[in-house]
Amino acid sequence: MAQGISTRLGCLGYLCRRVACPHRTVEISFGEASVHLALTSPTRLWSAAEVLTRPSPVPAAAGVYGWHFDEAPAQDLDAGRLLYVGIAPRHMSNRSSTQNLRKRVRYHFRGNAAGSTLRLTLGCLLGLELRRVGSGGRMTFGRVGEASLTEWMAEHARVCWLEHEEPWTMESDLIARLDVPLNLDQNRRNGFHATLSKLRADARARARQLPVTA
Repeated sequence: MAQGISTRLGCLGYLCRRVACPHRTVEISFGEASVHLALTSPTRLWSAAEVLTRPSPVPAAAGVYGWHFDEAPAQDLDAGRLLYVGIAPRHMSNRSSTQNLRKRVRYHFRGNAAGSTLRLTLGCLLGLELRRVGSGGRMTFGRVGEASLTEWMAEHARVCWLEHEEPWTMESDLIARLDVPLNLDQNRRNGFHATLSKLRADARARARQLPVTA
């Protein structure tokens, strides 16, 4: 076996090794625990102000990101720890995605609930009113609500990230092994899942009963 070459995949110290095998080159991950530690106890957390500057410190690369909050968005949750993980891009078998860490993280900070499940969750937990907007096919918290959520995230949300060429291969394991109560997909085992699922479903149901807003 040829000597491996260590490659740093992210700013938080996750290492892998590319190893030449008889028929192909394979990439073997080392320090799975280090990946979890890098997300749960990162050496650096980044604010909205830092992420949204130009040039942005967030790489335009594929990877996984984690969200921490110095104020919990709900009484049942703890502040000062990892509450949500996400990946960019998602795996697409039929086309290439244009998403990357920089685009996704920046959108979470300044986008809207229609395009960010994290913003949808946070807004529902914070008691913002979800509404149908535009033609009625999208749901957001409206201009005022989204602005309020953006302000709250700027004050209380912090993010870290880890570059990885195929982040979708890590997602299931991360959600299974980490306690991330704001994740719904693949996370039914989490004790907060039922509460959050009902909260979001009730918000959508109320929004369907209200008039469409601008």
